[in-house]
Formats: sequence, structure tokens, C-alpha cells
Amino acid sequence: MPRDPRRPLSILIAALGGQGGGVLTEWIVGAADHAGHAVQSTSIPGVAQRTGATTYYIEIAPEPRMAGAPDPVFSLYPTPGDVDVIIASEWLEAGRTIEMDYASPDRTLLIASTHRLYAIGEKTVPGDGVFPATLIREAVAKLTRRAITFDALAAARRAQSEVNALLLGALSAAGVLPLPEAAFETAIREGGVAVERNMAGFKAGREVVALGAEAAEPPARPARSWQEIKPERAAALGARGRAFLDLAERAEAEFPQYLHETLGEALARLIDYQDARYAEAFLVRVRKIHAVDPDGRLTRNFARRLAVWMSYEDAIRVADLKTRRGRFERIRQENAAKEGAPVVVTDYLKPDLDEMYGLLPASIGRPIARWAERRWPHGRPTLTQAVKTTTVLGFLRVWLLGRLRFLRPRSLRSQRESALMDRWEQAVLAAAALDRDLAGEVAEMASVVKGYGEVRRRLSRALERFLAETLAPAVERDRAAGAGWERSARIVRERRQALLTEEQGRNS
Repeated sequence: MPRDPRRPLSILIAALGGQGGGVLTEWIVGAADHAGHAVQSTSIPGVAQRTGATTYYIEIAPEPRMAGAPDPVFSLYPTPGDVDVIIASEWLEAGRTIEMDYASPDRTLLIASTHRLYAIGEKTVPGDGVFPATLIREAVAKLTRRAITFDALAAARRAQSEVNALLLGALSAAGVLPLPEAAFETAIREGGVAVERNMAGFKAGREVVALGAEAAEPPARPARSWQEIKPERAAALGARGRAFLDLAERAEAEFPQYLHETLGEALARLIDYQDARYAEAFLVRVRKIHAVDPDGRLTRNFARRLAVWMSYEDAIRVADLKTRRGRFERIRQENAAKEGAPVVVTDYLKPDLDEMYGLLPASIGRPIARWAERRWPHGRPTLTQAVKTTTVLGFLRVWLLGRLRFLRPRSLRSQRESALMDRWEQAVLAAAALDRDLAGEVAEMASVVKGYGEVRRRLSRALERFLAETLAPAVERDRAAGAGWERSARIVRERRQALLTEEQGRNS
């Protein structure tokens, strides 16, 4: 159906807190005003950051104002299926607007960034909770008339600008609004917000459309071999890089080539987490599995799961990561802080009592743990803190905690984690003696043990119960039936999925 030329042009902006959706709206309104068009905007604020969206709605008269003409009648809210332009600052936000039926295959132009900032629901799922990007792409293809999609975050970093400026440039170049390029540029200048940076982003956004979104993307890097990556891992480890290279070379001499990258990445991770001795303990466990695994498939999966488990997030690890130079440099870059401009970083920490006494040597921490578990059987109290790590005292306080890794090997937390790893490892070895597929499912059970605080303790207890109460009886039933091990493997897989689903339900 042809578009009514008298009908206002409608623009729906779906943004995240802190991504400049309000500034983008002001630029579009300012451009329309400078071009002589009547315009109206409204906003529907949501929860900031990644737990919800803030939407902005703009209507622009298709023709410039005429003296004596009555003011047009604008709507305050978008109507499903009746939006001309949707601008989404992140890929999942594009999916949200399409899910809510605002897009129309007869009318709607979608301008969206394809980068992802994961939703709370995606990050709290113990398994892989990431929403498939391909589903959004399929919906975009079916339910929009035209789409301009590109990684605006990467393009903004290349232009040293912001995502909203890139999206404005793409809107200007798309040719759907009766507004000249100069009107947008004037709006940016009069807005007075990082004018030069935003002008650079605006021009970069126009170039994306001129080149075609796919042509504007940087070419994909060719896959690199582990031998090319290994020096980078060593350099990132600084003084411990030499120990990593020695240990990696030993592993490469002992294990087949198809395991080199998996083991090398694991060794780099564990040396960064603790030290070379800790990484050697990892190889001791992997060696046992490889001895009963001729094709290496089980060994690779076991090594991946073990490396993640051995680098569990305790208070020492969190403090270490929060005080690294690279983190502060990244924060400055992501917030477009000028050279020399002050940046204040406040870290909100909420350790519970278990996490604190878990750092103590086991001989000291164990009696405290028994008392605390009797005193608070349904979860220990937490100590909420807000630490400004950009101040001298705040940084020093967190930095010193991160230097306590020498306590970790003898800590109560380490002993408890190691004991459960031992039980899991023995279960994998016992399953491997019966059936390789069954052993693979048992190895995957380690994916259940993740998270922090009470969540991790609950999942660890669930794994303990599984090994003691579910796995052994299932294996005995299959052994007695003499019909193979498919049923046991299915029980393990279903139990793992059930635990992950149950935990997801707790977090929803």
C-alpha cells in the first residue's frame, strides 16, 4: 500500500542505558528543526544498563512548515507495524523491537548495530544462555523492508567516536528523511557534546552506507596457528612468560598436536591465575585421562572443563583482575575519556562469609566454617562494599588482596574444590573404562559447577549428589542388563540439563 505523503515520518530508537539514546534523539530533533520541519519526541525510560531498554519515539512532518498552516497532529507513542525507521544501538534491542511488532516488511527501515552487550538473563544462565543472533537476522530479513546492519561499536572505536554518532550518520545517508546532511551536522555542533568526536562518527556512519554495510566491515583475520598465538600469551604473562613457554614446550613434546592449542591456552590461563606449579598439577590430571583415551576427544573436553574449574573465581582472583592496568585503560577508552581527564571507578563488592573464611588455611577456616554453617544454615551473611579503585587507598586495598594468591593452595576453598575435582576425575576414568560416550557425558558434568557464592555452593552439592546417588546406580543397572551404556549416558545428559534449567529458573 503506498505511503500517505501527509503522514508524519516515525522513528523508534531502542537504546541501552548509557549509550546516548537521548543525545541521538536530540540530534534528530535538532536536525528536523533546522530544516524547518515540525517535530515531536517522547521517551519511555526503562531500567538502565543491560537489564532493560530505554525507547525514544520521534515524529517528523514530511514537509517544511508553511506560514499560517496549522500545526500537525503527532502521536506520543509508536504503533505496531506503523514505524518508518527503527534504530537499535545493539543487536538484541533490534530483536526486541521486531518481537513487539513495530517493524513492517512494507515500510520499515532498520538501522542496527550487530555487536552484543549480553542481557542479565543471558549471563546468569549456568549453561550457554546467549540468544542466537541468527534468529534475529532471520527476523530482520523477513519483517523489515530494508536493513542497514553493521558493528557500530567496532566502527566507532576505529573512528574514536560513539555508537550513537555512527547510527546518526547511517540515518542521514539512508535517504529516508527529508533532512539534508548539513542539518544533522548543525545539530551535532549546537549540541556541544564532544563535537569533533561525534562529527567524526557521523561521517563514518555515512561512509558505512555509502560503501555498503558489509564492505565497511574490516576483513576477517585469517585463522592463526597455535605457534603464532603462543608468543602473545607469553608476553601477556610478563615475568611468568618464560615458565609458560617451558611448560608449553614440554606438553607439546608429550601430547599429540591436536591437543597443543587446548593445553597451551589452559596452561597460560592457570599460570596467570596462580603459577607454573599449579599448571603442572593440571597436566598431571590430564595425563591420566589421556592414558585411557587414544583418539583424544575425551582428553580435549576434560582439559577444557578442568582449566575453567581450576581457575575458579575467588576474592583473590576478582581483586587481581580489578586492579590490572589494562582494565583501567579499557574503561577510559569505552567512556571516551580525554587524555588526562579524571575518571572515577567504583567497584561494588559483596562477598559472603564463606568466601572470606574460604581464603584462610584449611586448619583455621574449617572450624570457622562449621560454626558459620550451624549459625546460618540457609546462607551466610554478606559484606557489601563500594570501593573507589581510582583512589590511592581504594586501589591499594584491592591490589593487596589480589597479591594473596600464595594463600590459595593451602586454603579451605582450594581443598574443597580439589576434593570435588578428584571425585569427578575418578568418575570420568571409571566411565572411560566402560564406554567413551558415557565418559564424555560425565566430563561435561563439570559445566554445572560455576557461578559465585551460594550459587556455586549449591551447584557443587548437586554434582556431589549426582556422583554418589545417580551415576553409580545407573551404571550398575546397565551393567546388569548387559545392553550397552546408552541409558546411563542419557541419564547423565538429562540430569545435567535439568540442573542448568533449574538454576536458570532460580535466577529468572
